[in-house]
Amino acid sequence: MGQINWNRVLLGGIVAGLIIDVIQWLLHGLVLGSEWRQVMQALGKPLEENMGRILFYVVLGLVYGILAIGTYAAIRPRFGAGPKTALYAGLGVWLLGYCLPTLTWVPMGLFPRRLVAIAMVVGLVEILLATMAGAWLYQEPARGAETAARRAA
Repeated sequence: MGQINWNRVLLGGIVAGLIIDVIQWLLHGLVLGSEWRQVMQALGKPLEENMGRILFYVVLGLVYGILAIGTYAAIRPRFGAGPKTALYAGLGVWLLGYCLPTLTWVPMGLFPRRLVAIAMVVGLVEILLATMAGAWLYQEPARGAETAARRAA
């Protein structure tokens, strides 16, 4: 079992996060944007699309990507390198970061179930694709580097 290569976690996580951000923008900005604006208007909370909010969601997507690749790196020694492990990592991040928090909205009846269901299904697909792409870039530190790091410590 090797150490986690944090530089590769960041690299793969940024790639994964960018994939998440693009898919979220396509889904919520272009495809469902007008429906979300209508829903929020009906709730008395009209959407104010400004740079601060956009930046928040871009950073959030990057954080999800980094968490997914960090999870992949952490479980890789147990499950082995490859797409199957990336799918496990992506599924775990989706369950904890997308599915369960989103499910808390359902009993409140704030949002149409159709929009929530679309967001959850697309979120699952996006996190799995993003995690697989980011995991493809991940590599554990070379054995020589690991040994040298232990000697230096």
